[in-house]
Amino acid sequence: QVQLVESGGGLVQPGGSLRLSCAASGILFSIYTMHWYRQAPGKQRELVAMVTRGGSTNYADSVKGRFTISRDNAKNTVYLQMNSMKPEDTAVYYCNAKAMGSAYDYWGQGTQVTVSS
Repeated sequence: QVQLVESGGGLVQPGGSLRLSCAASGILFSIYTMHWYRQAPGKQRELVAMVTRGGSTNYADSVKGRFTISRDNAKNTVYLQMNSMKPEDTAVYYCNAKAMGSAYDYWGQGTQVTVSS
């Protein structure tokens, strides 16, 4: 019933751009804080960006100035615009949704992003 489906991953050259999308269904999307996480080979999962129900955003230091998270509540979708991409951005990217005060959260299946020349 609850689904988060990422799309937009793929292969991109260093310096290039990519936009990830995460479409949610089965939840009241507008009340959820949305997150993008990533996990690179041999490294632990890290929080990349988040956007609250009120539109406040936060970013990992490694992506500040390059990545932008946004949400479209009418489309139940959160986006991650990635610019000036670097090889170290290579990872599986995961969408996450969590409501304030909830013990539960929801995860997408992940989408592979590879930055390579």
